[in-house]
Amino acid sequence: MIELETTWNLRTIMAAKGMFQTSQLGPLLAERGVKLSREQVYRLVTTPPQRLSLAVLSALCDALECSKDDLVSTERREVDAPRTAVEGSKAPIGDLRPIRATIRRPSL
Repeated sequence: MIELETTWNLRTIMAAKGMFQTSQLGPLLAERGVKLSREQVYRLVTTPPQRLSLAVLSALCDALECSKDDLVSTERREVDAPRTAVEGSKAPIGDLRPIRATIRRPSL
């Protein structure tokens, strides 16, 4: 099974350009037609985005004079497929087995 690991390098690229505050990135994006709130810029810098529009990616590349490959690096790794106890199940059960429930009428 193949696993892809992506790394978001925006903070590293900003540091290489002498930009150490997220507030410095907002005006550069605004000059290129991308209007993001202060919170959105902060999240963009500090956490890897799950989704990213092409407009934002293009503006980042232009503002920081880098390529998309500089911003996002992908590493491909081979991993062993997990063994399953039952064919088609998502995870192996191992030693976990359900305990049969006993239903009793309350005594009066």
